[in-house]
Amino acid sequence: MDSPEFTDPYLIPQSNVLRNLVGAATAEALAAAEADLSFARALQLLDSPVTPTNDLRELQAIHRHLFQDLYDWAGDLRTVDVRKNVPGADYFLPYGFIERASGICFAELAADGFLADLPRDSFVERLAYHYEKINYIHPFREGNGRTQRIFWNRVALEAGWQLDWRPVHGEENHLAARIGSDEQDLGPLISMFDKIVTEPDTSEAADWSAGEIRRLSINRPDDRGAQA
Repeated sequence: MDSPEFTDPYLIPQSNVLRNLVGAATAEALAAAEADLSFARALQLLDSPVTPTNDLRELQAIHRHLFQDLYDWAGDLRTVDVRKNVPGADYFLPYGFIERASGICFAELAADGFLADLPRDSFVERLAYHYEKINYIHPFREGNGRTQRIFWNRVALEAGWQLDWRPVHGEENHLAARIGSDEQDLGPLISMFDKIVTEPDTSEAADWSAGEIRRLSINRPDDRGAQA
């Protein structure tokens, strides 16, 4: 993918901006549109969630709903190899292995009982383990982090916990995930999730939906800077 002849089919020709349905010609304009439109679609998922199939298809359904207003490939698996645009970053899983690896990872999550009935320390450790595996698959060209947060929030709630991402900054998340996959060291992810995993909030305030989205939100766009 470092070949000078490679052309990323997801980009507007002669630019570094993803092809999009809103006519954005700059990365800044696209980021602004993406933040607003995916937020609105995420609110819809609180009232009408996708069918919880606990597999790659669920991630695709979440992604398709979140980004349907932005990308004609929303919900489609990526067809290029990608990595974070930071020094020393390794590539995520080669795209040709996404479906096979996803089957293995989600079967392992099922064998782990979807993390139900675990004490908090064990839940945090197993969540870090499974999060790293699925994050490394990185099935989409853009929007992987937001899709995963919605998926894992559902898994956590059904297991008796809640995820609150507000104490974590984007760079901490990226670095912890990179160390987990590149160095096979889950320590930073475990430390990160120790700040995120909370008791479920059972309040029924009128702004519950907005509050839930804030809990799902990390402090900066999750996939900005990914490159093919």
